[in-house]
Amino acid sequence: MTIHSISARRANRSAEARVADQDWSELASELNNHGCAVMEKLLSPEECAEIAVLYPHEEHFRSHVHMARHGFGKGEYRYFRYPLPDLIGALRTALYPRLAEVANDWNERLGLAQRYPADHAAFLKQCHDNGQMRPTPLLLQYGPGDFNCLHQDLYGDLAFPLQVAILLSEPGEDFTGGEFVLTEQRPRMQSRAEVVPLTQGDAVVFAVHNRPVQGTKGHYRVNLRHGVSRLRSGMRHTVGIIFHDAK
Repeated sequence: MTIHSISARRANRSAEARVADQDWSELASELNNHGCAVMEKLLSPEECAEIAVLYPHEEHFRSHVHMARHGFGKGEYRYFRYPLPDLIGALRTALYPRLAEVANDWNERLGLAQRYPADHAAFLKQCHDNGQMRPTPLLLQYGPGDFNCLHQDLYGDLAFPLQVAILLSEPGEDFTGGEFVLTEQRPRMQSRAEVVPLTQGDAVVFAVHNRPVQGTKGHYRVNLRHGVSRLRSGMRHTVGIIFHDAK
């Protein structure tokens, strides 16, 4: 058995345990009511530092994006290549089945036929069969004045409706500003904004594209976008876990 396989097994056990420790009834309620929910201290400070320090090492990544070049904002990010770092891959696998239950409930409420398999490997096979084969987990880096415009992370026809972002830096110490922002566009109404306070190691789960809301005549769909407000000072790193792969 190789050192890598031992590390991967430990990461899998660790990820499964910390995901199982979450109050999933409360998280599902928050997602249903607000389109986002926070898992506090999903990563330790040491784990946050271990992930953030990967950023300058190109061998871990398949591509490097400068946001300003594409009108996405200011700042930059890198998409990981396969195989993913052990802990990130393990969390992606462990989180998916819990979130698939929420995703399937949302589709049922909206009258959509699509159902997501309980196993992440089975869902990735659907992505790959659809020509979506590039990994989407990413590491983002912001400096003073950087920001991320409101957007949706859709990378093909097949998209999982929930994703996770984990803050790797400590607000007030490593950086100021740079709040996670979610907006919800409601039919025939003004948009609603949600600012989600996070500390180092916290993870926010949020809707990628839309979610169901109960109305007087049944459930209707609201559209969501997410972004990051302007960084005032310091350096901010975040890891994003997206469950579908990209074309």
